Amino acid sequence: MVKIKKAVIPVAGFGTRFLPATKAMPKEMLPIIDKPVIQYIVEEAVASGIEDIILVTGPAKRAIEDHFDYNFELQNWLKKQGKDKTRQEIKNIATMANFIYIRQKGPYGNGTPVLNAKRVIGDEPFAVIWGDDLFVNPKGKPRLKQLIEIFNKYQNPVLTAIKINDEGTKKYGVIDGIKVESEVYKINKIIEKPGPSKAPSRIGVLGAYILTPDIFTALEKTKIGQGNELWLVDAIFNLTKSRSLYACLVKGKYYDTGSKSGWLQANIDFALTHKDTNQDIKNYLKKLK
Repeated sequence: MVKIKKAVIPVAGFGTRFLPATKAMPKEMLPIIDKPVIQYIVEEAVASGIEDIILVTGPAKRAIEDHFDYNFELQNWLKKQGKDKTRQEIKNIATMANFIYIRQKGPYGNGTPVLNAKRVIGDEPFAVIWGDDLFVNPKGKPRLKQLIEIFNKYQNPVLTAIKINDEGTKKYGVIDGIKVESEVYKINKIIEKPGPSKAPSRIGVLGAYILTPDIFTALEKTKIGQGNELWLVDAIFNLTKSRSLYACLVKGKYYDTGSKSGWLQANIDFALTHKDTNQDIKNYLKKLK
């Protein structure tokens, strides 16, 4: 069994939902309390056994590379100030994984950054995880580890799934499939935002995947789709002609930190558990009417 040790994280988007804040700063660098979103995503991957982090970047994304760089000047200054704990935290950011950076080239769409990583991935299964989809499961396994365990069992691509309500059927792709075990579905098809009356289930699909290397051939054969974009999900479903496709109902809480409300909700929830902010935020929220 091949160990999944590589993860592709596309971070080349413009972050238009956060303009003008993201005019010069990557949306993935927006902080949740005292860490940027992208660091939480990388930490999840590392905690799931990933060793190589492949960040597919674009213009104005240099701050991401700088964040995961080994900053000697800052570390030396912290050492002189006697802030050894903070110094170690800064050092760990650069050393927790092997970071690889690729500039995105090709048609617009979320399939392009995955295709750009073809030569780095080689002939092995790998993870794809978006730079603004945050899952938190403090008392259990990270989302990516849950997906990897299902992949190891079925040896076919695995998608992230969550339970949704009627409103969710208007926001997510909905699974039409067969339940093969308590948290796993074998997918027949996914219907994009069908609405409650046409939804085949109340299981929605989110963006984190374990994929096999034949996805690259599928992407190369996939036609440009909706919005004149190359869609990863279109290529994934091209694979269903030759292999099975599964979804794992992931345990944990999901935050869409690429949206203003999702980012704010994450900051509030994290602030309520962070040792430096929890009491002040609790006191503040009690005062609100």
